[in-house]
Amino acid sequence: MPSVLPDGEPAPADGALPESVVAGAADRAFGVYVHVPYCRVRCGYCDFNTYTASELGGGASQAGYAAEAARELSFGAGVMRTAGLPDREVSTVFFGGGTPTLLPASDLAMVLARIRDEWGIAPGAEVTTEANPDSVDEAYLATLAEAGFTRVSFGMQSAVPHVLATLDRTHTPERVPVVVEAARAVGLQVSLDLIYGTPGESLADWERSLDAALANAPDHLSAYALIIEAGTKLAGQIRRGQVAEPDDDLHAEMYEMLDARMSAAGYDWYEISNWSRTPETRSRHNLSYWTGEDWWGAGPGAHSHMGGLRWWNVKHPRAYAERMGQGLSPAHARELLTAEARHSERVLLETRIRDGFPIEALSEHGKQAVAGLIADGLIEGRAALGVQGAQPRIVPTLRGRLLADTVVGKLLE
Repeated sequence: MPSVLPDGEPAPADGALPESVVAGAADRAFGVYVHVPYCRVRCGYCDFNTYTASELGGGASQAGYAAEAARELSFGAGVMRTAGLPDREVSTVFFGGGTPTLLPASDLAMVLARIRDEWGIAPGAEVTTEANPDSVDEAYLATLAEAGFTRVSFGMQSAVPHVLATLDRTHTPERVPVVVEAARAVGLQVSLDLIYGTPGESLADWERSLDAALANAPDHLSAYALIIEAGTKLAGQIRRGQVAEPDDDLHAEMYEMLDARMSAAGYDWYEISNWSRTPETRSRHNLSYWTGEDWWGAGPGAHSHMGGLRWWNVKHPRAYAERMGQGLSPAHARELLTAEARHSERVLLETRIRDGFPIEALSEHGKQAVAGLIADGLIEGRAALGVQGAQPRIVPTLRGRLLADTVVGKLLE
């Protein structure tokens, strides 16, 4: 089942934002995330806030969901205007889930139109939806492209049938190149998502998946080590001894193979788990999360952030529908980050990206740790020393990416 929401301070029913979020807002990019909480099948590894038809119960209509999400977006625009936030066009939009493409393409187009009506969409904006390879066809993708979508992120996960079966994925490996070609035919950029370290997956299996992914020449690729989340089907199977636990050493070998293969194919890593063919095809929406920009998250369980204020919506689609029907904020709780918490979070996130974290922004203790991190081969020495006049920055080496928690711990301890 989906993970529980974090604790926080009660969120006001009218969604009112504190004055503190206004400071510096004109210099921060603004994006929108739309959560679509529906899946045809719950994958055994997933603890995201998603539901199959049998899990929903009464009072939550998939058919009426797009109208509810659009209503929240209008509500959010009003809240932001009341708070005195400056007018900002939306620079990135991301539809995630769940499987957004379980909704009709016209529903996604309608929600995007509401975003355009309320805030405007900046020229050259990145507009993405996630999709399962078996949830779209060329006609569906053409409708998205006509509506203003620019990018589709396919959940490929693996090219090996027994790995897909362990993950409870419903598509076949043969479906991926079909939908990639269909997306390109209508002018959409393509990203592929992979998972490595699935129980029973060998290094040869992983190489086969990488070969298949690269054969599609995606504009962008994300690859994540499988994490076994408590309460998931896969966690129960491991506990009962039905499948083996993931092997950390094998995870590391798989990551090293991934990095080598992506580099050889002409892709650059720009975040620990993400590679792009060019700087222009990086996921700008995800970069906005890692660099602390502003975004409004619409939908059940969606998280939002404005100037150090973070809040999250009620989790169940039924509770969400009730709030929207009453004209109330769907926010469940919120948290105003302290300066110390914002610094720690910034170090945690920005040391994951290729552009790095500026050393001048570290605490004195953090600055003292830099020499040791260089000596241990965890951060790039030239970047840290600011060679050729560049701003000195913390940029992880390959070893540092594998030991990212160690790097952050040394900078913050």
